[in-house]
Parts: sequence; structure tokens; C-alpha cells
Amino acid sequence: MKYIDQMGHVLVLNETPKRIVSLVPSQTEFLCDLGLQDQIVGCTKFCIHPASIKKTAKIIGGTKTLNLSIIESLKPDIIIGNKEENEQSQILELSKKYPVWMSDISNLNEAMEMMSKLAAIFQKENEAEKITSIISTQFAGIQALEKSKKVLYLIWKDPYMIAGKQTFIDDLLQHIGLENASEKLPNPNRYPAILESQIIAIQPDHLFLSSEPYPFKEKHLAHFQEILPKTKVQVVDGELFSWYGSRLLKSSAYFNQLLS
Repeated sequence: MKYIDQMGHVLVLNETPKRIVSLVPSQTEFLCDLGLQDQIVGCTKFCIHPASIKKTAKIIGGTKTLNLSIIESLKPDIIIGNKEENEQSQILELSKKYPVWMSDISNLNEAMEMMSKLAAIFQKENEAEKITSIISTQFAGIQALEKSKKVLYLIWKDPYMIAGKQTFIDDLLQHIGLENASEKLPNPNRYPAILESQIIAIQPDHLFLSSEPYPFKEKHLAHFQEILPKTKVQVVDGELFSWYGSRLLKSSAYFNQLLS
């Protein structure tokens, strides 16, 4: 069978893969929710959902620091990665030896497509349809804010970096009715650096401090609330804004609570 990934690569598989190496936490969780945990022989150290995955799968390094020798020892039938989260040079090296399926996700529709495409490879279409159908219904019911509300979504410190336009996070912000204030920057796309003085100048209505990849805490919230007294500053669950697999099942309820 031929399968096309989200980067346009064609994979030819003679049978349903039974030994999976997953290089992305959100996709690892999704594969487990399809009932494939016992077939995942390797995953990254950041694959923390479900908690039992590290007991059943071998840790093969970080998303950008893969241990290729460990992966080779696992003899995978397929490797599942992502354009943004994995290093191109390592993916190219792996693709010389194994079928590598890559996702490329910048919005909710592409996340749904990823789940459907992966499910087809493993003959799990019905399971995936249940998940994506629920997510679609839940997102349709999100009580969005007024479009005029502007937000900055901080993902890193030293230097400060935000989730800009053309990112999955930006698409979810739009789904909840917020306008990404990264447009105020000279380079608003992807993950631009931003100065504290620029944050103050923008005066966003909302400032979201993500729990990952940088673990912003209450002390950071207190600092920004002091310098931005008119802004609603919140530490937010980064997984629910950036994980594009079945974790989205938890996102809509969280967004409704967050915005209320």
C-alpha cells in the first residue's frame, strides 16, 4: 500500500507496521489512544502521556537529539515524526533505512488530517473517526471572545519568544476569538523574539505564559502583572495549546474555563 505523509513523501508498506518508533509526544499519545501502545517500541523522553509509555517503550533521546543507534537496535517497521519538532538531518538519515512518516501541522484542520492519515496506516480508521468527530464538535462549541481582544503567547524566556502567526498555537488562539498581537512586530511569523519593552508597548488584553517548552511559573505572572496592570496575565497549559493529537479532546473545555 502507498501512503502520502503531510510533507508529500510517499511511503510504500507491504503490510501494517507492527514496530513503531514515535518521535513526537502528541503523536505518541494519539497512537496509544488508537490502541497501539504495545506496538510502540521507541519514543522520546518528552513522551509523557500516557504515563505508562516509558515502561513499555525504549527512550530514544529528545525530539531534536535522537539516538540513532538505539532506534536502529529497535528495528522499527515505521518511524513517525514531525517537520517542526524533529531535526531534518536526523530524519534524512533515518529515512535511508526505514519508512518515515512526517506530519506538518500549523492549524486544527491539519491536525485532524494527521490523525486520519496515521490511522489509515494502522487500520484504525474507526477509532480515529471517533476522536476527530468529538474534537470537531467540542471546538464548534467554544464560547469565543470578541475578536478585538489581543493576546501575546510567551513560550520562552531569555530571550522572550512568542508563538507568532503561521503556527498551530496561533490557529487555536483564533478559534477562541483572540487576535495574535505578534502582528505588531517586524517579523510576526513563527516564533519571533520579543523584548519586554515591546510587550509593554503592545499592551495586550491577554498575556499567556505557557507551561512549556519554558515552564513559566506564578513568579513570572506576578512580574508581568506588575508591569502590565491593565492586562489579564495567565499561566496556561502549553500541552492544550500545542499538542495536536488526541490531547485536543481536553482543550475546548479548558479554553472555555480559561476565558470565563
